[in-house]
Parts: sequence; structure tokens; C-alpha cells
Amino acid sequence: MNRGRIVSAAVCAVMTCLAAGMPVALAQDKFPVRPVRLVVPFSAGGTLDVLGRSLGAKLSDIWGQPVVIDNRTGAGGALGAVAVSKATPDGYTLLITAVGFVTSAVVQPNSLYDPIKDFSGVASLGRNVVVLLVSPSLGVKTTADLIAMARAQPGKIIASSLGAGSGGHLNIEKFRLAAGLKVVHVGFKGQPESLIEVVAGRVHFTVVGLTAALPLIKDGKLMPLAVADSQRSPLLPGVPAITETPLAWRRDGTQCVLAPAGTPRAVIGKISKDIARVLEMPDIKERFNTIAFMAEYAGPEQLDRAMRDDLAAVTKLAKDIGLIPK
Repeated sequence: MNRGRIVSAAVCAVMTCLAAGMPVALAQDKFPVRPVRLVVPFSAGGTLDVLGRSLGAKLSDIWGQPVVIDNRTGAGGALGAVAVSKATPDGYTLLITAVGFVTSAVVQPNSLYDPIKDFSGVASLGRNVVVLLVSPSLGVKTTADLIAMARAQPGKIIASSLGAGSGGHLNIEKFRLAAGLKVVHVGFKGQPESLIEVVAGRVHFTVVGLTAALPLIKDGKLMPLAVADSQRSPLLPGVPAITETPLAWRRDGTQCVLAPAGTPRAVIGKISKDIARVLEMPDIKERFNTIAFMAEYAGPEQLDRAMRDDLAAVTKLAKDIGLIPK
């Protein structure tokens, strides 16, 4: 066979593989060959936006292609999620989302997306630090003190959040159930209002992200009793993790990157592997620490399992507290 026939045969073989939908290693190795869009379903400046922009800049360096941040806000993050779920499943449109991604799909009666069927996990990034807070004027020093006060006054202790079904509300309910308490939950329009009510002493406690609360903690207007996780935060080294308290409770969920369902596994694997590289970079670790974010990578399969577990856990909790019918 002459050289021309060999070349022609090779070309035909590649074209046959493509026509049959078989992966071509060279094409996978080249991903991406054009800009990648990373949808952030919340406004610029928030924790998730900072995570997305930090991650996107590093991935752009690795790939040699721009990673375009698209702040697609609305409906509590649902509009951005829907946009990604309907995108071509080729790896060029991704979603970075927060722990409320699964929660919203459970508690909203007409959710616009299915967190399991419409998406494939790419990589878990970790979690923002969440803290149990009281006003110093309340007179409690530890989680055990707060539990004792609430048990002595059933139905009279008030907790604040962003509203029924929010991540903060569900964290309060987990704390309440784990401690066996009867407390009153009050929802507010925003996190600042929720925190100010605790500072003023009109609300007894709350469970919120550390980023928003840290200035008030530093000013001595809020007292952190525990970090709602299995380890302490470097920003609050003297504050115990919730597992060091009388409660064996921690919140569920993760900040993560997702792709539309049907995205090729080879492409997902490459993106995930590159995200893992980024999370190990010293400057990224330092940056995330400054915004009270605990980086913790998990791959696609582990993330998919975790999301299914979260969906089951949130659904059970929402039924137990009456947010959705049993």
C-alpha cells in the first residue's frame, strides 16, 4: 500500500469513529479549543462569585482559553441553573453553585430544574464556613449554655434566617432537632437584617456564613459559639467545631461545579482534574481562607453520590419540619 492510501485509510478510520460517536483521544486532549462559560447564578461580589472568578482565572491559564464568568441572577439561583441545564452538553458551559442548589429544588413547589437528572457532577470545591452566633448580651458562652437556656424556656427562644426554606433556616432546624429544642424561627428579607436582630438582642441566635458575620464578630457585637463543621476555621481558631460540642451535627452540601447532563465523561474528567490542580495552588488556598471558605476537592462520582445523599437528607428534613407534605 502506498503512502497516499495509508493516509486515506487513517482519515477514513478517524471519520468512522467520529460518525459512530466514539471518542478520539486527540480531540479530548485538546479540550478546550474555545472559550468556556462559567455561569455564576448570583450577583458579582458574593462568595460564589469570588470562587468562580478565582477558579476561572486559573483554569484559563491552564487551558490557554478564556473562562468567561456569566453572572446569571434571578429566582434564588434557579435561572442560572436552568440556563446551564439547557446548554449543549459539551463542557463549554458550566455552573458553579452553592449548597442551596439542592435545597431550592426540594422546597420550591415548582422547581425549574432537577438537580440529579439535569446535571452531571464535575468537582466539589468545598464549603463556606458557617457559624452558630449569639449576641454577647445573651449571657451564654458555649453551645451547651445555649442549649440549656432553650430547654429551660421551650418555645421562647427565637432564631433568625433569610426565610423559610433558606440554607440558614435548614441549618437552624438541624441544630434544633439535634439538641431536642423547641424554638421559634423568624425569617427576614436579607442577611444583614437577620444579623442586626441578633446584635440588638431581639433574636437569640442564628446560623450564618462567616463571611457576612466576621466584621460584627471582630467588633464584639456577635459571639460565635461553634463552627458548623467537623473542623475549626483558621479565621476563628479559638471557636470549637460543632463536633467538639454536645452535638454530633454538621451541615450538608458543598459548593461545586456542574455540567449539563450528557456531557462526555472524558471531558468532565479533564475539567475535574484541572480543578483539583487549582485547589492545590498556594495562592488559591490563601485567597479562599480570606473569604472563610474551606476548600475540599471531590471528583465527579463522589459529587454525584453526595448530591443524591443531600437530596434525600434535605427532602426528609423538609418533610419533618413541615415545609413540604409528607
